[in-house]
Amino acid sequence: MLLKIKNLKFINNLKFITVALLCLGQAVFAQEIIEDAVEVAPTQAVVSKKSEVENNYRKKKIDAVAAVVGDYIVLESDVDKTYLQLEAQGVDVKEIEPCQLFGKLLEDKLYAHHAIQDSIVVSDAEIRSMVDYQMEQFLAELNGDMKRLLALYEKDTEKAVRNEMFDINKKNKLAQEMQAKIVSEIEVTPEEVRLFFSKIPKEERPIFGTELKVAQIVSEPKVSPEEEQKVIDKLKQFKTDIVENGASFRSKAVLYSEDPGSASRGGKYTLNKKKPRMVKEFREVAFSLQEGEVSEPFKSDFGYHIITVNKIRGQEYDVSHILLTPKVSSEAIDEAKERLEKVRDRIVKGEITFAEAAREASDEKETKYDGGQLINPATQDYNFELTKMDPELYSQIQDLKEGEISLVLSEQDRSGNTKFKILRVTDRIDEHEANYARDYLKIRELALDEMKIKAIEDWQKEKIADTYIKIGTKYRDCEFSSNWLKK
Repeated sequence: MLLKIKNLKFINNLKFITVALLCLGQAVFAQEIIEDAVEVAPTQAVVSKKSEVENNYRKKKIDAVAAVVGDYIVLESDVDKTYLQLEAQGVDVKEIEPCQLFGKLLEDKLYAHHAIQDSIVVSDAEIRSMVDYQMEQFLAELNGDMKRLLALYEKDTEKAVRNEMFDINKKNKLAQEMQAKIVSEIEVTPEEVRLFFSKIPKEERPIFGTELKVAQIVSEPKVSPEEEQKVIDKLKQFKTDIVENGASFRSKAVLYSEDPGSASRGGKYTLNKKKPRMVKEFREVAFSLQEGEVSEPFKSDFGYHIITVNKIRGQEYDVSHILLTPKVSSEAIDEAKERLEKVRDRIVKGEITFAEAAREASDEKETKYDGGQLINPATQDYNFELTKMDPELYSQIQDLKEGEISLVLSEQDRSGNTKFKILRVTDRIDEHEANYARDYLKIRELALDEMKIKAIEDWQKEKIADTYIKIGTKYRDCEFSSNWLKK
């Protein structure tokens, strides 16, 4: 059982590595089996010259094939490159052994190979959207310096970089979809959870950290009707310029849209009817439009939008939008703060309970009818483990005793507008050994993870046996958890 618990931690590490690789978009994925050695030019370093991995990589003159898995290969440089890229993103690679990382690359190739065999389809439009996002993130890290990005990829043009990122992301996505398919139908019953927990020796039971239940009351400054109408009229004028005067929607979006995630690329997004991505209001309007049509202004939690549909491909819509956010006045901000201070004063005096005040006065519809109680998005219950809590929330409640009410705090919402809130710790559970009744949901997740690990192990065992796999000399001494060497 201890081994299985350690495996759960190991799988989490691999998930982290996978996410890092997807974000970096740098690992090499060849589509053809090649000879064991290929002449290559050394890659320019991305990290400090003191890096041992970097120095070793620069000295290489021959880039040997480290492995072949089905239709895919892993080059020896892939492992070194991946280390360099993880280091460049601030990951502590000291905890990642070469054999561990190499094994992860083998798994990805196995998943991708069988995803194609199983006819798993990956949307090219979705991959292009991922590439757009990654390009933005890379350029932001490089202060917009395209030359540095081209040097990082060893490419001459932005198009060449995008093509390589597209291939990398598509194969990563195939691997993800294959792995998701393997575990998609796995469920765990209450009886299986009970048996799982009963088999853990008492001295090996997990220790869960300190947990808190937190409630809040939110006061949001009100936007004046005049300000809202001003934004609506501006968007209507944009639509008139585009539809009647031939103005460019893309140019309007670049110049005026207040959506930082899309303004620089003309407000572009790709939506899929089967995979909700944007807020409900946005999707409903987008999917109601024909190609080339421009919507009327409409409201979402982010502000007011207009949308145009650039291309419809079955379930996928390439759209562009312009977002404008009404601004609140300084008087409205002061009024919202004063209103919440009065609510807090009533609670402290005992005139009303915190839960009653939340239902009566909170502007946050997601929590007000539940007495202001926050739901942990990771676990979907009310408990927040202290060590895993959002840093901002932690800083706001770390000094609160159970039942104590915070002072009025200010923060910005996702639209950048100021709002105010008061917080209360409604319950506290100190660090403790796993308890079946109290920690059932967490124990259930551990049991489910174990079942998924077993399903993946069984799938790998079967597929490794009937897939062409060749491991190069360099990694033949690795102690793999899967039988890559087919011994």
